[in-house]
Amino acid sequence: MTARRWVVHGQVQGVGFRASMAAEARRLGVAGWVRNRADGTVEALAEGPADAVAALAAWAREGPRFAEVARIEEHDAAPEGGTGFTIAG
Repeated sequence: MTARRWVVHGQVQGVGFRASMAAEARRLGVAGWVRNRADGTVEALAEGPADAVAALAAWAREGPRFAEVARIEEHDAAPEGGTGFTIAG
């Protein structure tokens, strides 16, 4: 089990990033959450098998069709023990 936290910078709000990430996380079997931040970034926490979390990280570097990801801050995180992937705030 691995857990990672990301802050995604660029044109990532108003382009369906959160909903698309949640759908991809569910497809991969990854638990966690994603939310918009007041500074225009998107923050996410993902936990699950290392290969699935890595696949979600690769997806986040591109994002959905209309997103323009400039960069991603990535950090290890403590697993929160979640069982699904939710859109928060």
